Amino acid sequence: MPSLRKSLFAVLFSATALSPLGASAETILGALSKAYQNNSQLNSARAGVRVTDEGVAIAKSGWRPTITGSANIDFSRSHFDPRSGPGRDLSLTTGNFGVQIDQTLFDGFQTRNNVAAAEAQVRASFESLRNTEENILFNAASAYMDVIRDRQVAVLTEQNLQFLTEQARAARSRFEVGEGTRTDVAQADAERSSAVAELAAARAQALASAATYRQIVGDEPGRLRAASPLAKLLPSNLDAAIAIASIEHPAILATQHLVDAAAFSVKSAEGALLPQLSASAGVSSAYRRTAPGSADTGQDGTTNSASIGATLTIPIYSGGRTSAIVRQNKESLSQARIEVDVSRDTVRQAVTSAWTQYTAAQQTVVANRQVIAAAQLALSGVIEERNVGQRTTLDVLNAQATLITAKINQASAERDLVVASYAILSAIGHLSVERLALQVVKYKPEEHYNAVKDKWFGLRTPDGR
Repeated sequence: MPSLRKSLFAVLFSATALSPLGASAETILGALSKAYQNNSQLNSARAGVRVTDEGVAIAKSGWRPTITGSANIDFSRSHFDPRSGPGRDLSLTTGNFGVQIDQTLFDGFQTRNNVAAAEAQVRASFESLRNTEENILFNAASAYMDVIRDRQVAVLTEQNLQFLTEQARAARSRFEVGEGTRTDVAQADAERSSAVAELAAARAQALASAATYRQIVGDEPGRLRAASPLAKLLPSNLDAAIAIASIEHPAILATQHLVDAAAFSVKSAEGALLPQLSASAGVSSAYRRTAPGSADTGQDGTTNSASIGATLTIPIYSGGRTSAIVRQNKESLSQARIEVDVSRDTVRQAVTSAWTQYTAAQQTVVANRQVIAAAQLALSGVIEERNVGQRTTLDVLNAQATLITAKINQASAERDLVVASYAILSAIGHLSVERLALQVVKYKPEEHYNAVKDKWFGLRTPDGR
């Protein structure tokens, strides 16, 4: 029996993943800070925003000139056969070198609208990133509370196993002295075997929750402190929460910016139907040289030239392609507007769901405390009555099962209460670094945008890559 208890303790110790002695316990805000810095999904979303930023610089290139250089050189040689008559060999070298500048003067406002669309997409990406941040912070809070709950369940399940082991031993002792029955022993052994299986499952769940925590937070869960719900940061009622979410939630704001981007894309596509005006200028040099004694009598030397001009292009018919693109972009605009309504409905449902879960969890926590107190008292009474022959071993086992179930339910309810409070903040768009006062350096996507939006040249990214 002592060896069994030692092995149980060793496994529980590994399942709870306690940190070395002397290390401070982690808080839920500390875990959220680590997730904000380390989460790979969040870092990928930030990289995606930086990709979108370059769209503005690409769109602005339509306003800027393009400069191209060209060069070619040719060498030819022909040999005269004296048997065919009089003549001489020919050796000729020619070359052309030039530089040309092209500048769009008017493109039907396509560039202007392309820039506006790209800027709207950047604003949408900022809001999408903020939404991703809030989702990651909520996932981190949920993972944190899952670890705490599952560790508590593992501890409670082990305590239950220890209690049932003692009850099985007591039932066997009473049977040996003639005070109990073989049925009592069988019932106690069956409950104990079930508790062994439940403990194995609880430990496996604790390890799985720890793995999820590691994936989201980027660090192993050490000793975790109990967390409290964010009651002070919540709106006063459900209606207030829905009103805030409809105005401030980043998912809704992102879709609204995408509507703007789609509208500018329509205008840009329509601009292809307007006249296009461009100017060009260039300089070139032509070189010609023949070998001495060649049959060619042309003049050798270098000829320099310069040109400047303008081109007006008036679209008449493009096979229906331009019209189809315009119609396609208009349908995309219509879809983007519908997506705003979809986002609003989704956010409203999330707020309502989180709020009702929070309210239910509050009531469940209070009720479970009363259940635990009553079940504890009932278990003590049943044990005393069993000892004097008024109750059976089965009655004790049932009372213990009721108590353990109540404690496990309480652990789940406390977890649900905290997670629901974070879910409400996430659903209204307030689960942010600023409101939680996380001790981290806030990522500012506008810094990269400002560094690249007006860049004319350069292959290196702002961070030096």
